[in-house]
Amino acid sequence: MKKSMFHIKKMDCPSEENLIRLKLEEDDSISNLVFNIEARELSIYHEGDEQEILKSLETLALDTELVHTQETNEVIVNDDKLQSRLLWQVLLINFLFFVVEMTFGLISKSMGLVADSLDMLSDSFVYGLSLFAVGSAVFKKKKIARLSGYIQIGLALIGVLEVFRRYFLEDRIPEYSTMIIVSVFALLANWLCLYLLQKSKSEEAHMKASMIFTSNDIIINIGVIIAGILVSILSDKLPDLIIGTLVFLIVLRGAFRILKLAK
Repeated sequence: MKKSMFHIKKMDCPSEENLIRLKLEEDDSISNLVFNIEARELSIYHEGDEQEILKSLETLALDTELVHTQETNEVIVNDDKLQSRLLWQVLLINFLFFVVEMTFGLISKSMGLVADSLDMLSDSFVYGLSLFAVGSAVFKKKKIARLSGYIQIGLALIGVLEVFRRYFLEDRIPEYSTMIIVSVFALLANWLCLYLLQKSKSEEAHMKASMIFTSNDIIINIGVIIAGILVSILSDKLPDLIIGTLVFLIVLRGAFRILKLAK
């Protein structure tokens, strides 16, 4: 058996990981995928040609390069029950904070919090796809992926329209203190997910820090906090609308990637 190491520069969140899994699952020569999202590395155990695998990965436009290939006798054991339990925990945390951020976002009139809540919901879709599609046929997984992609697009477009409505038709300034406090708790939720995944000591990299090492999530949390500070200093709604728009665009980008692969 061969072990090929790939460096994937744009693999920084669970969405990219699941896109890769869906793409490569049709290749019968591949026996296992081991992800290291922090290092943006993917180890593939396979019998076929590594150049063909590279070609498949390149279609995802994630800036992939083959680092090396070697013969190996390693035996990789998957603990499906452990993975399912951890995925459920992380999914529930994400969904909980989707509800929290959406609720306080609407109450405080903060589009930053509303947009961040949709990012949490997107992560929930990703983990849900991993859970509910386990053992299913490829076409069923792609069907689930398409559904989650369309839902994300719909929600993000509604959010963008609401940003424009508030910019032109509403003068109320969002409650900056709520923005900052809730975003700090969302950041702590990410650290809780990291703790849960590390505590498992699972050797399956699919389970390791796939959420907390997401640069998008970290940037979004910090961005909303900074926007709240700017709203406080400037007494202006514009920083909140800007960060909200940026997050909606991030959600849209991820949704289109899912739909592209699920065709």
